[in-house]
Amino acid sequence: MTTSPIDPNRVLLTGENPYIRLSETDNGPTTTDASFWRILFSPGGPGHVLFLVSELTEDEPRIYTDNIQMTRWLQGEIQGRINPIFGDLDIPAAEATFESSGDLRSFWTESVSSPEAEIALTWHALGVPFLSHSFPGSNPERPHGVATVLIPANGARLTLDGEFAKGRPFPRQRNGWPHSTCALAFSESWTLPYSTGRLTRRGTPDRRYRVNRQPPTVGL
Repeated sequence: MTTSPIDPNRVLLTGENPYIRLSETDNGPTTTDASFWRILFSPGGPGHVLFLVSELTEDEPRIYTDNIQMTRWLQGEIQGRINPIFGDLDIPAAEATFESSGDLRSFWTESVSSPEAEIALTWHALGVPFLSHSFPGSNPERPHGVATVLIPANGARLTLDGEFAKGRPFPRQRNGWPHSTCALAFSESWTLPYSTGRLTRRGTPDRRYRVNRQPPTVGL
């Protein structure tokens, strides 16, 4: 019997989701939580968004984006599950532009520019990349599956209008593999079974979004 190399689940989005989570002490409170998304495909279209909460924002959540429709969908479907503080769809979303630079052998920087703020996120002292793949239902707190290439960062910094966020990354283990509280997450795809459709934040199917119960038929 041959095992199919195709993941049978529906792809909700694909793109990148590097993140920075800084603390002043190991296992201490997170002082900066930044989740950056560069989305190539989603029900809300492509685009960029930065979700940020930090002492630099006076511990208030901020959102910067170039696609508000994609951002609101992402909040309700995924980001609000990762960090509930970002699940509020009434958080203002500032219009912004986005640029990236660097070399993944040494460092990577994402720059965010808006009339309100200039933000730079940098990952450095990069570790060994590895592919993490979980299937829908494997995490009881999140219904989605996710496949992503993770590059742990032993060093990271975030600046807002030239001011540095406090704290630093700390090493972690992910299923026995060296990881970090800060990482680049590239080639990232989130999935759900075809039979479930879109889920509400309470974890029940949202019938407004009809999804085929079977994978599409592909002809050669």
